[in-house]
Amino acid sequence: MDLDAVADELYGLPPGEFTATRDARAQQARKAGDRELAEHIRKLRRPTAAAWAANLLVREEPEETRLLLELGEAMRGAHRDLDGGQLRELSARQRQITAALARQARELAERAGGHLSDDAQREVTETLHAALADEEAGRAWAAGRLSRPLAAPVGFTEEAVASAPSRRAAKPPAKAETKAREEARKAERELKAREEEQRAAQDEAERAEERRRQVEREVAELRERLRQAEEEQRAARDRLRRADRALAQARNRANPT
Repeated sequence: MDLDAVADELYGLPPGEFTATRDARAQQARKAGDRELAEHIRKLRRPTAAAWAANLLVREEPEETRLLLELGEAMRGAHRDLDGGQLRELSARQRQITAALARQARELAERAGGHLSDDAQREVTETLHAALADEEAGRAWAAGRLSRPLAAPVGFTEEAVASAPSRRAAKPPAKAETKAREEARKAERELKAREEEQRAAQDEAERAEERRRQVEREVAELRERLRQAEEEQRAARDRLRRADRALAQARNRANPT
């Protein structure tokens, strides 16, 4: 057992099966004496519905995944070159492909027994946009182990693509460009802060879910012990009644009237 194999298994499961399987694998690693691996496994987080669907898309449609990543590479190149014409052409393909893949992710999730809300499907679309916009995000998505959806970097929106200049256009003034970069960095910091809050909330929810399962197991054990005790009580009462009857019969035989 190794972490990669366990992660591949876990992130291919429906979210409802994730926690129990993760805990079982962590326990197996601990019993095998690998406490470090067990701890790493325990830190793996259950995917949201959107992240699960995005992972499912990677696993079920590797060719579509490759094509999307290639489109992202072409778009990033056009974006760096400020090639507005190529960006607009690629953007049209981007909208078509991401919309189709988001619908496909929803269908795959439903066939696997899950369900995607409209909000979750939008998060899948945002994840696809992030994979297009950022090479690192693309690799993270293509690994098929997302625990939460991705967000595209600031400055790579469809509006930015639509207004991108051609190669012949002059660059924006340095002051305006500096301000735009500062605003982008500020927006990225705010986004990271929100993502941290979301991760903290998800971690807390998982801990609460684990505690609920533990309490349910304890309640079930107590109920079973109570049932056994009640059976023993009934058996003891039956023995006592039989003993009382036997004693009464013995007394009658010893003292006949």
